[in-house]
Formats: sequence, structure tokens, C-alpha cells
Amino acid sequence: MNTTSQNQQAVEQVRELIKGIETAMLTTVSEEGLVSRPMKTQEVEFDGDLWFLTKKDTDKFHELLHNRQVNVAYAGKSFVSIRGEAELVDAPGKLKQFWSPAYEKVLDTTPDDPNLILIKVKADAAEYWDAGNKFKMGKFLFRRLLGKNTEDTDINRTIELN
Repeated sequence: MNTTSQNQQAVEQVRELIKGIETAMLTTVSEEGLVSRPMKTQEVEFDGDLWFLTKKDTDKFHELLHNRQVNVAYAGKSFVSIRGEAELVDAPGKLKQFWSPAYEKVLDTTPDDPNLILIKVKADAAEYWDAGNKFKMGKFLFRRLLGKNTEDTDINRTIELN
């Protein structure tokens, strides 16, 4: 299997695992260490990039100016940890594409606010625990209880995305 095909399969795997999980924990690096915050994932199909909305007057904005390395964690029908590099994107048109009336209340602003900015996370790798597959989870737990090797259960994997 060629690298492009493997990459596409990895992206599709992550897409299915995070589909429908609305909130992610975005971890940035501050002067004091790691900081995680809940973020609403934009309603766009995962293609190797994740999108979030924030304001320029936040700590996370300033942390990303100094260190672009991030982690994004999802918990729901599965558990996914995505490592990547963040980019601050000032694109009013794209921001309006992602805008939802709920943001007006949560962020206390409008889509025309010049203080708004997008965070684009280019995913490098993802580690996942596929809790949604009952058969795989049962096999994993059974083997764990018996003290046997769980590597072939395929419940937990790390995949490269680039």
C-alpha cells in the first residue's frame, strides 16, 4: 500500500472516531506548562486539519504565538488524542462560514468582531482507543484480565497523519 493511500486511510479512521464529538480539549504550552481548554470543533469534515474559533485577547492566542505545538483530545464513543501544529488564521470569510448564533452568546460578540481569529490545527499523528467497537473492547478487556498481550486487539493504535 502506498503512503498516500495509508495517509488517506488514517485520516478516514480519525474522521470516523471523532465524528459527532462536539467538544475537544485543546492543550497549549504556557510559560507555566501545559494548559487544556474545552473548545467547540467546527462542523467541517476532518481532512487532516481541525478548526477552532477564539479571540485574540485570550491566553491561548498568545501561547500559540510562542509555541505552535498542540494536542487535541476527544472523548465520546471513542477516545482520540491528536498531536499537531497550530496556525492562527485571520480569514473573516472563513470565520463567517464557521459562525453559529450560539457563538454570539458564548463569546459575547458578532462574526464581524476584529478580535476573532481561527485556530487551524494540522494533525501530525493520532492515538486512539476505539471504545465504540464492543467486540474489540471485550477482547481487549478479556485478554487484559487474563494477563495476556493486548497488542493484537487493535483497540489502541497510534497512526501517522502526514
